[in-house]
Amino acid sequence: MLEIFVLGYCLYFFLTIYTSFMQIGFVKNAKKLQPIILDNEKYEVAANYSIEKEKISIVSSFYSFLIFIFWISYGLNILDSLVSFESTILKAVVFVNLFIIINWILGLPFDLYSTFKLDKKYGFSNMTPALFIKDTLKTGILFLVFGSAVIAIISWIISTLSSWWIWGFVFIFAVIIAINMLYPVIRDKMFDKFEPLKDKELEAKIEKLLDEVGFKSSGVFSVDASKRDNRLNAYFGGLGSTKRVVLFDTLIEKLSHNELLAVLGHELGHFKNGDIVKNIGIMGFVMFVFFAIFGNLSEEIFLGLKLQNESYAIITVFLIFSPILSFFLMPLISLISRYNEYAADEFGSNMQSKEDLISALLKLANENKSFPLSHPIYIFFYYSHPPLVERFKELGYDVHQNNNDDALKDSIFNLKTHG
Repeated sequence: MLEIFVLGYCLYFFLTIYTSFMQIGFVKNAKKLQPIILDNEKYEVAANYSIEKEKISIVSSFYSFLIFIFWISYGLNILDSLVSFESTILKAVVFVNLFIIINWILGLPFDLYSTFKLDKKYGFSNMTPALFIKDTLKTGILFLVFGSAVIAIISWIISTLSSWWIWGFVFIFAVIIAINMLYPVIRDKMFDKFEPLKDKELEAKIEKLLDEVGFKSSGVFSVDASKRDNRLNAYFGGLGSTKRVVLFDTLIEKLSHNELLAVLGHELGHFKNGDIVKNIGIMGFVMFVFFAIFGNLSEEIFLGLKLQNESYAIITVFLIFSPILSFFLMPLISLISRYNEYAADEFGSNMQSKEDLISALLKLANENKSFPLSHPIYIFFYYSHPPLVERFKELGYDVHQNNNDDALKDSIFNLKTHG
């Protein structure tokens, strides 16, 4: 049985490497073509950024594969010999925490390189060493406190209840819902500075838009995302009474009122179409499948890893192998997501206008330096949103026109008169 999981990891490793190489080759060739969506300079910059990211991904994948081999060959057994407690729950908490912390430390060089080298090179990251350390300490404290509590409860469920995987699924699913509900509150209290919009005219327009679709929120907020990153973004955070509209300060600075409303109209499309509930349902189904698999593992797996079939080992095996299952399930989930994005685009363009949504998407692509073209196999595995080319096509915008202000104005004029 262990051999099947290891073979699955090897296939996962091969596919990640293969898709990265295919993407690099594709972008290198596309880089030579007439720029679309982005202006000439940003088209080349975005291509270079995409290529560099994939090169790092390849190195990271090889590195992760070596770490995987280490863990299943020697590492887990060594850690097991070092962590010795009579209490099953205490052993699970210490063992799993150490496993996660060691993996985090081993992956830290890539995180540092991406944040302080690659993203700064391309004008994204504003992160300072002091802020990075501060964020890391806060995240670490949250993990040790709440993560340890979750590990302890799951360990108790595994050790005490029959058909534990059903109850474990119910508990973890409830935890995920709680995290989604509390996420904006935690971000507000510990990481970001949430403020009511200073632009009261924009706030009134957003509130009107929310009322039109019946979206009840606890407020519209601006967040100082630019202290970490220059990318543009917005999101609806929380569930129930904690729901709020959050706009990055970078987005407010770069987009006009109508463009912002078009972007929010797209997000409201997900709410109106029931995508949020659907996504929670899909997440629950996937999680249930995971627990059904890892809750009925053969004794041979633990013998092969030289571990006892106890809660600490079950949780660790779950952490090691669940990303493989996620990778192979993602194409189906992403296919559903891409379909939902088209519907949300249609809703957003009807709430505001196609012209405003197109203009907003063009600015987002240029400011975020998002290369507009990707290899089909890369899209198949990684794209939860449709490629920009396809989104613009559905909105009636010809991406092959010259990317300048006059061409954009002409295109929008044609949409107004013929669309």
